[in-house]
Amino acid sequence: MELYLHIPFCVRKCAYCDFLSAPADAYTRKEYMNMLERQLITEAASFDGEISSIFIGGGTPSVLEAEQLQHLLGVIRSNFQIISNAEITIEANPGTITKKKADVIASSGINRVSLGLQSANDEELRLLGRIHTYHDFLQSYELLRERGIRNINVDLMSALPGQTIASYEKTLHQVLLLHPEHISAYSLIIEEGTAFYEQYREDEKLRDAGKEPQLLPSEESERAMYELTGALLSDYGYQRYEISNYAKPGFACRHNIGYWTGEEYLGIGLGASSYIKGTRFCITSDLAEYLKGDFTPREEQKLSKRDRMAEFFYLGLRMTSGVAKAEFVKRFGLSAEAVYGDVLRTLVAQQLLEDTGTSYRLTPFGRDVSNQVLYRFL
Repeated sequence: MELYLHIPFCVRKCAYCDFLSAPADAYTRKEYMNMLERQLITEAASFDGEISSIFIGGGTPSVLEAEQLQHLLGVIRSNFQIISNAEITIEANPGTITKKKADVIASSGINRVSLGLQSANDEELRLLGRIHTYHDFLQSYELLRERGIRNINVDLMSALPGQTIASYEKTLHQVLLLHPEHISAYSLIIEEGTAFYEQYREDEKLRDAGKEPQLLPSEESERAMYELTGALLSDYGYQRYEISNYAKPGFACRHNIGYWTGEEYLGIGLGASSYIKGTRFCITSDLAEYLKGDFTPREEQKLSKRDRMAEFFYLGLRMTSGVAKAEFVKRFGLSAEAVYGDVLRTLVAQQLLEDTGTSYRLTPFGRDVSNQVLYRFL
């Protein structure tokens, strides 16, 4: 079982962000952490399994005080049985990591930190609404290294407003010189409800229609950045294990792999989702309700066998290893061919999927148009 904890606070909402997060004062953060502890203890009382990975996400968990982080890890350890080699990750933003927080991160058992850099270009960071500069990122990175953190992920974004292929390549080279163990590289998506949506939606429509955008990189530039990422990271010894994730050998994110392979997970905190015994549910996204102690499961969905098979393919194909035939039979008692034979044969014939004999996986061409492939299993 995996454990996810949501910290919905940040210093300032980024212009592109549609996550459940917002700035909050110290009192609200304190009250929230009290309720998070209460929910943890409540859930632990009826939980009898082992925790294989912990992921503290947000928002920006590193906006919490050092003492709050330390106390949170203590509560988790006191109430859940955690395997000895568990992966324990915290998301952090440059500019929010102090020496004291770095000390707490290292001493509390957190062994993986995901740093949200996005770009090494300060002007691109400014346009994104980030609170940090590249220099701030370097300071945070070095603080964590000095404290002995030997598993760091760096988040990067491409196809940013005003970004060029050359500026993105420079970002990649600057990050690669630091030798992080893991790199997540995503293309910017203009999400409805964000400040970017109001600013760039018409430009995105032009790009989607195959026309030349005015403010965003062209479709050709976006694709060139995508291909550059894979080629350059491969040259530096990173293995692509998922569409947007690259790791040095032995450092693929276990939390992510668990999600993509259908592992159960328990979500704690505002809006957090859980998947337990074939049922998916979530907690209220209303902060006022959560602060009153409302942990009632919402939007419960009991997945049918057909749902679970479709999800197994939909998520599993995101991984470069693909969907193992034997694992499909083990989980569902049927072969993949018996359920999706026509779809699989069509996608293989179109060179979107490859049948390796033991698994089905996306071809390089299939990864390029992955959304078109994955929806076929829904």
